[in-house]
Amino acid sequence: MKVLVINCGSSSIKYELFDMTDESVLAKGLVEKIGTDAAIITHKVTGKEEYLETSEILDHRVGLTKVLNLLQSTDHGVIQSADEVTAVGHRVVHGGEFFSSSAIIDSDVRQAIRRTIDLAPLHNPPNLLGIDAAQAALPDATHVAVFDTAFHQTMPDYAYMYALPRVLYQKYKVRRYGFHGTSHKYVSQKTAEFLGRNVEDLKIISCHVGNGGSVTAIEGGKSVDTSMGMTPLEGLMMGTRSGDIDPAIVPYVISKEDLTLAEAQSMLNKHSGLLGVSGLSGDMREVTEAMHNNNDQARLAYEMYVYKLRKVIGSYFAAMNGADVLLFTAGVGENAADVREVVCQNLSFFGVEIDSELNAIRSKDVRRISTPNSKMDVLVVPTNEELMIARDAKHLVGGIE
Repeated sequence: MKVLVINCGSSSIKYELFDMTDESVLAKGLVEKIGTDAAIITHKVTGKEEYLETSEILDHRVGLTKVLNLLQSTDHGVIQSADEVTAVGHRVVHGGEFFSSSAIIDSDVRQAIRRTIDLAPLHNPPNLLGIDAAQAALPDATHVAVFDTAFHQTMPDYAYMYALPRVLYQKYKVRRYGFHGTSHKYVSQKTAEFLGRNVEDLKIISCHVGNGGSVTAIEGGKSVDTSMGMTPLEGLMMGTRSGDIDPAIVPYVISKEDLTLAEAQSMLNKHSGLLGVSGLSGDMREVTEAMHNNNDQARLAYEMYVYKLRKVIGSYFAAMNGADVLLFTAGVGENAADVREVVCQNLSFFGVEIDSELNAIRSKDVRRISTPNSKMDVLVVPTNEELMIARDAKHLVGGIE
């Protein structure tokens, strides 16, 4: 079975084609600047050189048609016909309360995705564009929606509700949803596999930290709390997002700076976090380099980042009455050894102890970085959201065959 995984942005299509007999990647790529006459396709077949193409791509349908043509081409293809694609897995950011698992896309699923657009106005519309384009290009394939929020639908009400008038939940579903669910689900399963244990027997604190970041408390294979909320703005300090702040700051700054609501939202989402504090960059690598060059604002940004991450981790020890595993994943989590070490240094009260030499090793595989004396396993677990989406699609297609 071959599964095509698609992740659509407003002007982009990220894709990956899997052969699910062995979960190998046949090809992957990215279409950028859709809507222009200078769109760029970056296409990579496993074992071959990367191929670049610039052309006019005015909408997602044209973009996906070009992707399928490349996948079938003589020089850059890996399939003879589009009919070889049995299923298409679509990343959909927000499923609201409608979905606690992935779903085969039908009219009811499409309607539910539309009804959550108010909760994810920047993400769900392009996700729907991708679904439209893929269904037009691959009408015989089974299309599956995989939701970032679905994994967190197991949170208890006391964890997902806000201390606001209940009418706001009843009318507008104002509550915490959480994100990065596909990643947290994948790395928790990978952790159990690595340890040779059942995920149902583990308490895991999963730190997905990249440009965006979230921490999830996973007990018995289920999310019981997570740091992101109704939107991805809540929780950790991130690359360009503020994370948790006093909500009274927003109207105060709006009144002082005469900002529009849109400008205030842009400030919190695109100009805060590491970028806002350092004044340099939202990239942890650049902030760390500047800190080592004695830039005091970079030092402050770095220390705020690791401090806030450590605080959230500590709160999840309380939420689950302990933990068996602390794991790090995503861009910062997988690659920033210094961040992992500094975060873990002040978790010694919980019995966390990492080996600096093991922590410094770079690898694409799951690895343990804790010492034999550590009271819990500390792991680095590379995430693979695309493979998780492909697995869900395969599972659902298997259920209808």
